Amino acid sequence: MPSKRARELLTPEQRLEFMSIPERISEFDLGSYYTLSQHDIEIIKRHRRDHNKLGFALQLCVLRFPGWTLSDVHDIPVSVLDYIAKQLNIDSREIRQYADREQTKHEHLDEIRREFGFRNFSLHEYRVISQKVLPYAMENGNAIYLIQMAIEELRKQKVILPALTNVERMVRYVRQRAEDKIFMQLVNSLSIEQMGKLESTLSTMPESSKTYLAWLKEIPGTYSPDSFLKVIEKLEYIRDLKLQVDTNGIHPNRLRQLSKIGARYEPHSFRRFNDPKKYAVLVAYLLELIQDLTDQAFEIHDRQIMSLLSKGRKAQEEIQKQNGKTINEKVVLLADLGAALIKARTEGIDPYVALEAVLPWDRLVASVEEAKQLARPIDYDYLDLLEKKFYVLRKYTPTLLTSLEFHSTKSSESLLKAIETIKEMNENGKRKVPEDAPMEFISNRWQKHIYDDDGNINRHYYEMAVLTELRNSIRSGDVSIVGSREHKDFEEYLFSKEEWNQITQATTKLAVSLSVEEYLEERTESLLKRLKWVTSNVNDLEGVNLENGKLHIDRLEKDTPDDARDFSLSLYELLPHIKLTDLLMEVAYWTGFHEQFIHASTNRSPSEEETIILMATLMAMGTNIGLTKMAESTPGISYRQMANAAQWRLYEDAMNKAQAVLVNFHHKLALSSYWGAGTTSSSDGMRVQIGVDALHADANPHYGTGKGATIYRFVSDQFSSFYTKVINTNARDAVHVIDDSYITKLI
Repeated sequence: MPSKRARELLTPEQRLEFMSIPERISEFDLGSYYTLSQHDIEIIKRHRRDHNKLGFALQLCVLRFPGWTLSDVHDIPVSVLDYIAKQLNIDSREIRQYADREQTKHEHLDEIRREFGFRNFSLHEYRVISQKVLPYAMENGNAIYLIQMAIEELRKQKVILPALTNVERMVRYVRQRAEDKIFMQLVNSLSIEQMGKLESTLSTMPESSKTYLAWLKEIPGTYSPDSFLKVIEKLEYIRDLKLQVDTNGIHPNRLRQLSKIGARYEPHSFRRFNDPKKYAVLVAYLLELIQDLTDQAFEIHDRQIMSLLSKGRKAQEEIQKQNGKTINEKVVLLADLGAALIKARTEGIDPYVALEAVLPWDRLVASVEEAKQLARPIDYDYLDLLEKKFYVLRKYTPTLLTSLEFHSTKSSESLLKAIETIKEMNENGKRKVPEDAPMEFISNRWQKHIYDDDGNINRHYYEMAVLTELRNSIRSGDVSIVGSREHKDFEEYLFSKEEWNQITQATTKLAVSLSVEEYLEERTESLLKRLKWVTSNVNDLEGVNLENGKLHIDRLEKDTPDDARDFSLSLYELLPHIKLTDLLMEVAYWTGFHEQFIHASTNRSPSEEETIILMATLMAMGTNIGLTKMAESTPGISYRQMANAAQWRLYEDAMNKAQAVLVNFHHKLALSSYWGAGTTSSSDGMRVQIGVDALHADANPHYGTGKGATIYRFVSDQFSSFYTKVINTNARDAVHVIDDSYITKLI
């Protein structure tokens, strides 16, 4: 029935995978799960015939892993059967006689329950395991992860695993219970006034057709001062909501998951939620959005400083081009004058006479003055050309310094004092920098430009030095931004003292010493040992040599044969040139993955017409085109249709099941076997030129000039494809993780 399918968390293939022993089981797992103890063997040998002994042992081992009865587990791998039989000195082929005796199986199962303490799954176990799985559900709402945790807890309790549908039902109940607890905790800390403000984010903005929430979701397209001010405007709007929310005890992963839900839903979708879910998801999304906006603001400032320095360098290069001929003439003249002076000293001639023989004195004086005008700083720096660029920074930097809060380590305290000095000057309308303004943080490069000819501090250069050093200190970690995710205080990445004391007092031991002195001593000793080995064997290492006290490693040469490259090109030529949408539809009908997108309300699979809309929605989200642009480029499919599909069909459980169908289809293909067993991975990247300004587009010298975005893809040696990527990408994320196989990052 469709309603039953909608409640299921796993596909039939996923259930089969849970209830099967891997064909290529590792030596570690083989020894861990299927090694018989002396006590096991003594009980097994109570049985008379070899096939009964082997069958009894196999039942015992299968109950330990994967946890179901032998009747439920299909296709016992030969390696497992041989390993168990070898421990009993029995031919593994004896199992054939045992397989035909169902009554004997049941008798042996009852005996295993008595002797080894296994018990059946009952209402009591349901409640106990639900309670144990609840903490995991409070941390992570992923259904497969929770099913794995539930199965592990059942194994620990020596409970014979029931039908997986029962485990799914329990996980669904626990997950809903965890969500309700999280929703209530978030909502209970909100006042009536705050709830009203959250409700207002779903209302339409004045003189606009968009809601405040839709406005907040808009991503800045460029890194201009105007974009910075728009980001800060959104940040201030959220701050004005004054969301004092109690998140203690809520795992950060859960908040991020709720935030992703909020990022995906349209404003009209929130109106359909009950109040606890609506307010909780909105709060989680806005709290995460504060971090995103803070990071976007700094990123725009970072790009502005990069642009400032780049413009100075280009201005210097332009001056060099314009004056190239004149500078060359001065160099030639200098060479002639130098030669004349050398000749005068050698032959004892009056040097002034020798110089005037090359160039009349008045023209020589004029040429020297002209050379002074052409001369650049002795270190050939371009900072002296940046003063006029200061006014571009002033469009947004006062807002930057007042809107973002900075904390620093001791080494950057003077920089923060300088920031306070500039803020005070901006607030009071002062133009002159105080004589006692902090200078310790200013690098030697900027020092020579800070003071003007009168000995006063040049405000333009002082502010540019502060802003540049601020950007460098944030990137190095010496300065943190309050509310940032990427540039928060380093201490926030660490355990608190209370958490650390709990860890050190726990029975669980880490693989390394808890003492930093012992750890560093052990690491130093290990490093010295390896260095000694390299020193002793450096002459025997291929491609490595030691010359004049320096280690040289030969460059790796390209070893791909030309024949292989030509063959690869010929294979690409055989592929037909078709539309990506047509290919996606064809794969859908090959695999049937689209049938997993059960409507969350009607519990129905997509019809043929709905499948077309669904594919367009997947394309829009998976390629970062967005629903609006996809609607504009696909006649007959509207934005509202795709928004409805994203809302009701592309929920997390449906995504996971659709991905499982694709992955299982891949494994059945002969091609997947050539990729290996899933133990290694490779990465690749594609550079896409961007014709317009974009926040995540930049120049990369490796790819030549021009702005672009690099898409990185990490593929495990288990065959994967574009379709898995499309299904699992979120159109708003800069980083996409797909089944730990794909990572797409826009730079």
